[in-house]
Amino acid sequence: MTDITGQSLIAGEWITPAGKEYTSINPYTKEVFNAFKSCGVEEIEKAVSAAAYAYQQMRKMDGETIGTFLEAVADEIEALGDILLETGDTETGLGLARMTGERGRTTGQIRAFAAIAKKGEWVEAAIDTAIPDRAPLPKPDLRRMMTGIGPVAVFGASNFPFAFGVLGGDTASALAAGNPVIVKGHSAHPATSELFAKAIDAAIQKTGFPKGAFSLLQGANRELGTELVKHPVIQAVGFTGSEGGGRALMDIAAARPQPIPVYAEMGSINPVFLGPNTIKSTGDGIAAGLAGSVCMGTGQFCTSPGLAIMLEDANFEAKMVEALDAAPRGYLLNPRIQGSLQDAFKRFESIEGCEWLNKADFEEGSMTPPNAVFKTTGDVFLKEPELAEEAFGPVNLMVVCKDEVQMLEVGNSLKGQLTGSIHADEDPELAKAVLAILEQKVGRIIFNGYPTGVEVCPSQQHGGPYPSSSVSWATSVGADAIRRFARFVSYQATPDAFLPSALKNDNPLNIFRKVNGEMSQAKIG
Repeated sequence: MTDITGQSLIAGEWITPAGKEYTSINPYTKEVFNAFKSCGVEEIEKAVSAAAYAYQQMRKMDGETIGTFLEAVADEIEALGDILLETGDTETGLGLARMTGERGRTTGQIRAFAAIAKKGEWVEAAIDTAIPDRAPLPKPDLRRMMTGIGPVAVFGASNFPFAFGVLGGDTASALAAGNPVIVKGHSAHPATSELFAKAIDAAIQKTGFPKGAFSLLQGANRELGTELVKHPVIQAVGFTGSEGGGRALMDIAAARPQPIPVYAEMGSINPVFLGPNTIKSTGDGIAAGLAGSVCMGTGQFCTSPGLAIMLEDANFEAKMVEALDAAPRGYLLNPRIQGSLQDAFKRFESIEGCEWLNKADFEEGSMTPPNAVFKTTGDVFLKEPELAEEAFGPVNLMVVCKDEVQMLEVGNSLKGQLTGSIHADEDPELAKAVLAILEQKVGRIIFNGYPTGVEVCPSQQHGGPYPSSSVSWATSVGADAIRRFARFVSYQATPDAFLPSALKNDNPLNIFRKVNGEMSQAKIG
């Protein structure tokens, strides 16, 4: 940790703010280290002013230039070496193996967006040429494409300090679309955030990219995030975190004189539906797989399966308890999450008809919670809305229904979720009915699997109906994440010399274009 300065980066300048001091905490030892100071209005003004200037430069850049810069960012992250892994582990307790894998995912998605920027297809160029002799009215020449929306504010996540952190998917996709990014670093891992800022600062210096394209504002005060979202220069927000935090940002953004979109990925309990005949035939394997998914990352994934909807099955319950008790206890990320999980346990226990099947000690302040399985009935679940609230940790609530009709009733009662899973090969009619419900409730439907593990690919949908996400169509993972930070502009009867390169007649990009309603590939160069 000797290379950590406690500073923030604003458009190429490392500064020490004068705001409130805060520290990060080692979950393993509860050791407090690294003093940081919070940024304030003065630092926000510097960052947004530089971002506004950089945007005017970036909006004229070609995809090759942006892609080359993103590749340099990925290279500089890898050049940090073991200090990044060790620092991330020290601030989160996630383990070096997890940190190593997450670093690979982070650089992989940055390079994927570099390739997207270079290829240029994401702009969805559409060209409808003029028909001057059309009757009764002539048709004008119309050309449309997507373009960057402007400076973007990104809020780093606590549970994925690399892949959804300072240089995670939100930042990479916003930059790929030609937008400057101002990151509000997460207060639980500021040292990790600083290292990522050093990587992108080095890439900016090596490539000559505009310095205002990136700033990191460190801070533990809510006012920092509030004032950043309020600033008129900011044109969109990327957020991964709690429903309360995301909703607060949505309200701030909506109350601006110029409202802006907030792409927030928030809480989810990710229901798993278990068919009774399927449990009887393959229940032991399902219990082992479900328990492993519940315990993965100490349950601190947005896709952790918090709910199992089923009929009474004593053997399955016993197998779940056995598997969860056999799994080692992991570490919680920070004291705030610890306190929230402690409250969730108390909330479940306070509800009549909700039983903690494998009750174990969970001392106040403990960073290693038990892997818990609770049980309730469908009747109790339907009348106690608090049971449908997320318990962020290694917890699964089994909702034992009286029949399959009630299983569907429970499914219909759920709010929007990121994922929904179905294990019902031996119950095809139930599977069909559950599928019809999940298509309206979730962003990703999983058959015979578990929701943890989000593949980064073009067909991925990591987002769902509210309150799992603020915008149901948006995804924070995969190629289409870039669409969140762009908008369409149409050009009518515009001289070729004034058109963006993707819309010119002599198009220098080898992209797919829609010409008079039909897709064709430009044969240029």
